[in-house]
Amino acid sequence: MSVTTASAKDDPAADRVRTDQVIVLFGATGDLAKRKLLPGMFHLSQTGLMPEAFRIIGAARNPISTDEFRQLARDSVGGSGRKPDGDDAFDEFARCLSFVGVGDGFGPLGEAVEEAKKELGGEADLLFYLSLPPKAAAGTVDEIGKLGLGDDARVITEKPFGTDLRSAHELNERLHSVFKENRIYRIDHYLGREAVQNLLALRFANGMFEPVWNRNHIDHVQIDIPETLSIEMRGSFYEDTGAFRDMLVTHLFQVLGFVAMEPPTSLEPKPLGLEREKVFDSMLPLRPEDVVRGQYVGYREEDGVDPNSDTETFIAVKAFVDNWRWEGVPFYLRSGKRMAESHHVLTIAFKQPPRRMFPLDQELIPEGFGRDHLTFELGEPGSISTSFLAKVPGATMQLGEAHMKFTYAEAFGNNEAALDPYERLIHDAMNGDRTLFTSSDAIERLWEISEPVLENPPPAIPYWRGSWGPREIDQLIAPRRWHLPSDHV
Repeated sequence: MSVTTASAKDDPAADRVRTDQVIVLFGATGDLAKRKLLPGMFHLSQTGLMPEAFRIIGAARNPISTDEFRQLARDSVGGSGRKPDGDDAFDEFARCLSFVGVGDGFGPLGEAVEEAKKELGGEADLLFYLSLPPKAAAGTVDEIGKLGLGDDARVITEKPFGTDLRSAHELNERLHSVFKENRIYRIDHYLGREAVQNLLALRFANGMFEPVWNRNHIDHVQIDIPETLSIEMRGSFYEDTGAFRDMLVTHLFQVLGFVAMEPPTSLEPKPLGLEREKVFDSMLPLRPEDVVRGQYVGYREEDGVDPNSDTETFIAVKAFVDNWRWEGVPFYLRSGKRMAESHHVLTIAFKQPPRRMFPLDQELIPEGFGRDHLTFELGEPGSISTSFLAKVPGATMQLGEAHMKFTYAEAFGNNEAALDPYERLIHDAMNGDRTLFTSSDAIERLWEISEPVLENPPPAIPYWRGSWGPREIDQLIAPRRWHLPSDHV
């Protein structure tokens, strides 16, 4: 796992992929491929992180020519803000692109893979990227198996990884029928964020934090991903998924795993993955009474949405990790659409001292000030801030709220060679690095602890667009309060 995001020239840890690659990109003409995947692989080639030789085979049901695919990639790169380092840079990348239509069968794809391998000398690794909806991805896995292309190949799959325990188990069984578990990469782009990975650095590279990272010093933990965006023309998708399945079982629980894990013996994929899975194994099943579901007013008028829909666009959960370190410490997780602001925030709220020299009255303590906070802004470029009480200059002992803040941009500058989350994770998958990917056992465990809520969900409560969700979330966290850097809650 690379620990920084500089170019290969400047960063000895950011290695070029070691083996030549044939990459088959399913859904190559889709939105994700155009916004992230094609620009991402181009940027990897620009920073010297792609292998010495590679081929990218685009595949989709509706056929286009290779020239049309290359133009699509050029337009995608141009619209992404990723600028070529020279006039011929994209042309060199484009020569590695080809396209195969699979609407009439997958036979031509098998021929294209074999031809690409021959061009690279026959020893190239094979990587499939399934940028497809779950149903289409399942059928595509079957076709890959029929072609006999799954042996020793790697596969990247997009979330959602099932919609409940049964479907997750069926999906894993289907993947295992073609690919080995250690070559399946369930991609959660949230874990590719530098700020998320910095949780590991802050906890385990600094002696001041790990000794207090436990129930003796931490009162509670909050993980917040509010979004101002609506469902963005994805009504039919969201009706089948909802905020619980879309955000909780993936992004929020995965961040919880990094926060709550025990120190691994090393940052190698196996020990780090084992410690994260121990967290999931220790989580208590969610209780419906510890969950608030919400739906923004106007959701039912969105295209593709049932007029009587009870699908949640907002979710707030109180969860517990039932082990020695976290006994009794609540983890509050919240995410929703059409909310007041967009943030990606982790807040560690520390306990009050057992005995105070300063009385807790309104004359000395600023109104609304809660516990001491360590706050991580997990959005790009990311920051870490701490809130505490300090003496206000003057003749009397008046306390005021104070802050200290670290930002990536100020500390390290804006690095043009920095990788975005998808680029980072694709690079890791090509290198066989599973550090930031989740196993089938972990995925099924997360669905298992979610089953009580999925089987008996509380009703979705309406909330106004531009708000912070249903008022019932205040009861969920009471006597504590929700915290965001804006201090609007």
